[in-house]
Amino acid sequence: MEPRYHSVILDEDKCKGCTNCIKRCPTEAIRVRNGRAFILTERCIDCGECIRICENHAKRAIGDDLDQAISFPYRVALPAPSLYAQFRRELTPKDLNKALIRLGFHEVAEVAAAAELTTVAIREYLKDLDRLPKPMISSACPVVVRLIQMKYPTLIPHLIPVEAPYITAARLAREKVCRERGLRPEEVGLFFLAPCPAKITEVKTDTGQVPLINGVIPISSVYGRLQQAMAHIDEDCSDGGSTTTGVGVGWARTGGENIALAQENVLAVDGIHNVLELLEEIELEHLTDVDYIEALACPNGCVGGALTVENRFVARVKIRKLAEKLDDSRIPDAVVEEGKRLYAAGKLTQKEELRPKAVLQLDNNLADAIRKMGELEEILAELPGMDCGSCGAPTCRSLAEDIVLGRAQRADCVFILREQINTLAQELLLLAKKRPQALKED
Repeated sequence: MEPRYHSVILDEDKCKGCTNCIKRCPTEAIRVRNGRAFILTERCIDCGECIRICENHAKRAIGDDLDQAISFPYRVALPAPSLYAQFRRELTPKDLNKALIRLGFHEVAEVAAAAELTTVAIREYLKDLDRLPKPMISSACPVVVRLIQMKYPTLIPHLIPVEAPYITAARLAREKVCRERGLRPEEVGLFFLAPCPAKITEVKTDTGQVPLINGVIPISSVYGRLQQAMAHIDEDCSDGGSTTTGVGVGWARTGGENIALAQENVLAVDGIHNVLELLEEIELEHLTDVDYIEALACPNGCVGGALTVENRFVARVKIRKLAEKLDDSRIPDAVVEEGKRLYAAGKLTQKEELRPKAVLQLDNNLADAIRKMGELEEILAELPGMDCGSCGAPTCRSLAEDIVLGRAQRADCVFILREQINTLAQELLLLAKKRPQALKED
C-alpha cells in the first residue's frame, strides 16, 4: 500500500463503540472491535465525516500549531477563503490580513486571489471541451480527488488537471518572497489555515526536501487568537493590502467556483454522500450532457469543513454577501492576463499524473488473491445481506472481506451467531436426554 500520512485520528478513551461512524464513512474505512472503533488507514480519505458525526468527539484531526511558524525567519500566512466567514463581525480580506500580521506573520498570500488564477486556468483548459470527456470534474477538493482514485478510477480522466488554489498560492508566494527578499526557500515558512483535515493530509504527504507548504493550521485551533487580534486591527497602522475580488472569495461556498467560471451546462454538488451518488451517475454515463461539475465533500462547501467554527449555513450566507460586495461578476483584466501567462508556462497545472489507488488487496500473490476472492463470495452468500452494522463492519461484504483477511470471524455476525447458539442449544438438549445404558432409569 502507498505510505500516506493521515490527519484524522481516533481517541480510544472517548470512543463508546456506538457504530455511528461506520455507517457514515464513505469508504468503509472504520470498524468497531472490542467496543472501540479503529480506522483502516489504507481506506481513509480524511474527509472528516467521522469527526462531524461522532457525538463522543472521539475523532479529531491533527494539524500544526501557530507557534511552529516562529522557527522560520520569514513567515507567510495562506488563509483559506472560508476563513472570512468565521467571524461574527463584518469582515473584509484586509481586516483578516491585518489580524494575521498581528499574530506574527510577515505577509499574507491570499488563497482567494490564487483561486482567480485557477479560474482563468480552468477556463483556458475548457476551451477544448469538444475533445474532453464529459463531464469534467473539479479537482479543487482533495477528498473528491482521492475518492475517485480509490472507488472510481475510470473517472480519473474526467478530473481537470489544474492545481487547487491553495497549492498555487503557496508555490507563487514562495517564489515571490525568495525573489524579492533574497531568501533561500528553506528560510520561508508557509502556513495554510485550513477548513478540513483532507488538506492537512495532502500537505503532510508531500515528501519533497523543501515542502511546498510547511504547516497546516486548522481554522478551529487559530480562531480564538484571531478573535483577539481582531479587537486591535483598527489600531494597526498597516493597510492589510488585499488583491482578491469576490470571484476568489466565492470559491468557499458551493456554486462559487461555477459562478467564477461563468460556463454553461455546469452542476454543483456538496456533501460526501451526495458526491458519491453523483459519481455513480457519471460512471454510468448518465450525465454526458453536463460540461463541468463542481464537487465538494463538505456540506455547503469549504465553509462547512469539519475544522471550521461558524455554523455552515450562516457562513455560506456571509461568503455570498462578501463575494457580492467585492464584485464576483468579473476577474480584473490584469489577473486574467497573468493567469493566461502562468497557465501557458505550466505553472497552474498539476505536476504529477493522477493514478488509481488500490484499496482492497486480498493478497500480493495473484493466485492467492483469486482464491481468497472466491472465498469472500462464499462467505458473503452465507451472510444475511442486511448491512446492519452489528458486527462492527458497515456492510456484510466488508465483514466478508475482514473474515478473509483474518480481521474478523463468521460468528461476529449476530445472525450466524444466533444460528450457532440455537444449534448448540439443541445439541445440549439432546445430550441432556441421553444417559449411559448402565445407569438405572428413574
